[in-house]
Amino acid sequence: MATAAAAREFKNFILGEWVAPQSGQFHENRNPANTDEVIGMFPLSSAADVGAAVTAAREAYRKWRLVPAPKRAEILFRAAELLVKRKEDFSRDMTREMGKVLAETRGDVQEAIDMTYYMAGEGRRLFGQTTPSELPNKFAMSVRQPIGVCGLITPWNFPMAIPSWKMMPALVCGNTVVLKPAEDTPLSSYHLVETLAEAGLPAGVVNLVSGEGPGSGSPLAKHAEVPVVSFTGSTYTGRIIAEICAPDFKHCSLEMGGKNIILVMEDANVDLAIDGAIWGGFGTAGQRCTAASRIGVHKSIYHEFARRFVERARSLKVGNGLDPSIEMGPVINEQQLNTVMSYVEIGKSEGAKLLTGGHRLQGAAHAKGWFHEPTVFGDCHAQMRIAQEEIFGPVVSIIPIDSLEEGIEVANDVPYGLSASIYTRNVNRAFSALQDFSTGLVYVNAPTIGAETHLPFGGTKQTGNGHREAAVSAIDFFTEWKSVYIDYSDRLQRAQIDND
Repeated sequence: MATAAAAREFKNFILGEWVAPQSGQFHENRNPANTDEVIGMFPLSSAADVGAAVTAAREAYRKWRLVPAPKRAEILFRAAELLVKRKEDFSRDMTREMGKVLAETRGDVQEAIDMTYYMAGEGRRLFGQTTPSELPNKFAMSVRQPIGVCGLITPWNFPMAIPSWKMMPALVCGNTVVLKPAEDTPLSSYHLVETLAEAGLPAGVVNLVSGEGPGSGSPLAKHAEVPVVSFTGSTYTGRIIAEICAPDFKHCSLEMGGKNIILVMEDANVDLAIDGAIWGGFGTAGQRCTAASRIGVHKSIYHEFARRFVERARSLKVGNGLDPSIEMGPVINEQQLNTVMSYVEIGKSEGAKLLTGGHRLQGAAHAKGWFHEPTVFGDCHAQMRIAQEEIFGPVVSIIPIDSLEEGIEVANDVPYGLSASIYTRNVNRAFSALQDFSTGLVYVNAPTIGAETHLPFGGTKQTGNGHREAAVSAIDFFTEWKSVYIDYSDRLQRAQIDND
């Protein structure tokens, strides 16, 4: 096993070079399934490192914005081809540093591949509009223009997919980037940045500074020469980012928490609903903003569903995600494990019925990791804290409901609005739900997770601030519109003046 003394020492990536942090300080990145293993020593960057990265990005922007978008896209396409070749290696490294099972880390890397290919295609489609002018001999159109240096602050649960959601549209639009990955999972971002550099991205166009939020994330958001900030993480931190960005009117995109629900109606395919609820609740050990931590079940099938769901949850095999037989890995760190355990106690104190789980796993196979049992509470009511607050762990609350109307009311009565799902064979109910769910994502006969790169991703209320990631929505955020008027009449013509 690697030790801190023997572990590889990583550096920041600034102006095309790997450079040590100016403080000379590093932190350990440990495997959450086996804390004896140190993945590497990563920089604890400071405002000085951030400043150097921003300077590099600002200087690179002068030339990068003028590179034709199709040429920028060709570099992204080459990067996607390299990611395909390295998918398995990157997936295994991600499982080691983040903990989720190989099937999920392969999906994470694949999403980065998909997003990179998608945005490469957009290099020939950064469409504006042409429109008739109200005056003769005058041409009117709009074009997109890049904005400048983009500060990207990304979370640990999707350590390659989410950076790709932000980086690829920013780059193809002609912006430059400073990426601050989560301190728990920096290696996957290092792989992504290294791949872009190898694909031919000019020095300074992408820069990476590793470290903790206060030391490097906050200085990046505050930096006067960073006009664009994109953040994914907790609602608490997102509010701080918004306050930092507000005085300078920075472009600010926030993707934050969720408290998502699956509604299971009495006419549902129960087998399918249980499959979806298990995957939605316990995939990534519940550490997804789209995780289905609530299930609203019609009372007529409540007991059957709860019994069978609990049986499935109990049977999940928990352990090191590098083992192909494992179905759920650890939570990310000790702090998150303590948070999960504290919510189990909250659920008990609120009167919810603990149907299974509720404990840290500590047997021989789990002694060196941050493992928690898949946990299910039954007979919950909608206002319990475990049914209102984001836990970000393998804890699911089952809520009995009388009707579709009550289910939608329960679904919407939380601070968040990211994702919701309904299982029903009734097309009228399905369309009613997709109309009335106050969420950015809706699934019918599928769990609350599974977004695709070519549709907008994001939510309402405290989930976000109105922007969307992925698809052309991301391009909207990383560009500004410029309206262009060309008058070839050879005389003064006055728009917005009464010319009659």
